[in-house]
Amino acid sequence: MESFFTFIGAHPLLVGAFVVLLGLFIRNEAGRGGSTIGTQELVRLVNVQNALVLDVRDKAEFAEGHIVDAVNIPYASLEDKWNELSKHKERPIVVACKMGQHSGAAGTLLKKNGFTNVTRLTGGYSEWRAQNLPVVKS
Repeated sequence: MESFFTFIGAHPLLVGAFVVLLGLFIRNEAGRGGSTIGTQELVRLVNVQNALVLDVRDKAEFAEGHIVDAVNIPYASLEDKWNELSKHKERPIVVACKMGQHSGAAGTLLKKNGFTNVTRLTGGYSEWRAQNLPVVKS
């Protein structure tokens, strides 16, 4: 560990450039899948702007409980099912997954295929449940 701090002290420009590049990479990746919104903002979007909630968890998890009126297309089959979403291209779409790990990649796929208003639910379905918001079981 001592040699790590010695390296940092000996190469401040190199370490600074690394930190800047790492920060830019994180910012770029976070923005690719759309901005993030919280649960209360999701409720507002659904009620005011008729947003579509796209749940990208697998079918078994979706059946155990999901957000009211959510559409389930598992992340693994998202690229094969564009026809199911094409009629919603102009609607705001909020992508939700279990904990937020797949929603960014799903948002990127949606944006690449012409969906313009894509956001991601921060914390995913787990955050929705943690807030004790209503769920539907199928």
